[in-house]
Amino acid sequence: MGSGWHIEKRANIRIESFAREDENVPEIESLAIIVLGASGDLAKKKTFPALFNLFRQGFLPPNEVHIFGYARSKISDDDLRNRIRGYLVHEKTVTPKDLADVTKFLQLIKYVCGAYDSTEGFQLLDKEISEHEVAKNSTEGSSRRLFYLALPPSVYPSVCRMIRHNCMNKTDLGGWTRIVVEKPFGRDLQSAEELSAQIGELFEEPQIYRIDHYLGKELVQNMLVLRFANRFFLPLWNRDNIDNVQIVFREDFGTDGRGGYFDQYGIIRDIIQNHLLQVLCLVAMEKPISLKPEHIRDEKVKVLQSVLPIKDDEVVLGQYDGYRDDPTVPDTSNTPTFATMVLRIHNERWEGVPFIIKAGKALNSRKAEIRVQFKDVPGDIFKCKRQGRNEFVIRLQPSEAMYMKLTVKQPGLEMHTVQSELDLSYGQRYHGVTIPEAYERLILDTIRGDQQHFVRRDELKAAWEIFTPLLHRIDDGEMKPLPYKPGSRGPAAADELLEKAGYVQTHGYIWIPPTL
Repeated sequence: MGSGWHIEKRANIRIESFAREDENVPEIESLAIIVLGASGDLAKKKTFPALFNLFRQGFLPPNEVHIFGYARSKISDDDLRNRIRGYLVHEKTVTPKDLADVTKFLQLIKYVCGAYDSTEGFQLLDKEISEHEVAKNSTEGSSRRLFYLALPPSVYPSVCRMIRHNCMNKTDLGGWTRIVVEKPFGRDLQSAEELSAQIGELFEEPQIYRIDHYLGKELVQNMLVLRFANRFFLPLWNRDNIDNVQIVFREDFGTDGRGGYFDQYGIIRDIIQNHLLQVLCLVAMEKPISLKPEHIRDEKVKVLQSVLPIKDDEVVLGQYDGYRDDPTVPDTSNTPTFATMVLRIHNERWEGVPFIIKAGKALNSRKAEIRVQFKDVPGDIFKCKRQGRNEFVIRLQPSEAMYMKLTVKQPGLEMHTVQSELDLSYGQRYHGVTIPEAYERLILDTIRGDQQHFVRRDELKAAWEIFTPLLHRIDDGEMKPLPYKPGSRGPAAADELLEKAGYVQTHGYIWIPPTL
């Protein structure tokens, strides 16, 4: 008998599918997808590649779908196609079939030039869309129009007004018009409410899809399943067993030419108020009564409304050395590129459990993860407390994984304990399975009319209510970021805050993503 380890190939994964109670019959009328801001970076790097991947997987049939780009740039259809061509496939791995798919996809794209406040431009856009709908033999009023605003929020009101007055589909025969808006949705509570009111006057809430691409990530979408489909988590997921929760976003690069844009917002508005707060909601929410989008979003709003005001002594801000060297950044900038803070949820489940939110640029690693740290074992007969606590870690990116840190007996004749893990690494377990990009999922959800992974107006308001007082103190210069060196962990005061909040760091243990 051999004593070596071996990997056993498993049979194909058995997938249990479920349908929502309110699932609609698939729509087969013509679909027009309009990308506003089509010549910009977001459109060419994210929106068009996501549409291409949906197309090649069969979700955007060419006999139903046409894609329109709209922007101020005076370019032709072919100019736009050539701009985005290089972002659709990777040159190193491209195949003849990929190139054929790219050619077919690009033929679906037509460009319309116009200003974002121009009635003539949007009337021309409407004329082009209508011609497509007629060519697809759609019954008037039954076709579908999806407007994706890959634009800065400052032009949302004028663009939405132009769409409402010039490009709406008639809805009396089952057709629809939907708009997708990107973050940042406002700078604080007042500006977000003003923006919501302006768009709310033009569109109903079911027509508005406020996109947060973190809600489209595979491991974020897994949170509800993990929490509510596994019995052993149910009795553990509360203040009796969990000591603290960390939600971390780290980048190992700085603003990289986006300094002027980033300086208008800072790390809290750019990452924490939206992405990480959405993750917190999924970690902390109660079980919804069903998987209907409104039931899920109701529970998320309850969490946000239970968050206590943030204390100044539970916030550490940082700005990396060299940030102000960017010529687009003011020499006196007070904008944080790093922030660690403690949020506290005042409810029965989480009273006393600190939620530590941490985000930063130019740090020593790149990762995003959720780290749930459990309390010490009472009556520790193995004296293993010094090795660290049990933790459940969900690695959102890169190297998607979830693992449970456990204390086990070290192999050998002596009774020594050591930390190890139960590990589900997606690259190993689901070898050969491509994890979709977040934008692909969310655009498909928009087409299907599923708002589960989009931010509702009252949810947005509750999120801004948490952070607006802190942001105003930073904007007014009352709170200053501490300097830190690029490539470090951030300001030392951030680690001191983690320790003060109760987080116990494990020394001598490093999780290494397994290889095939």
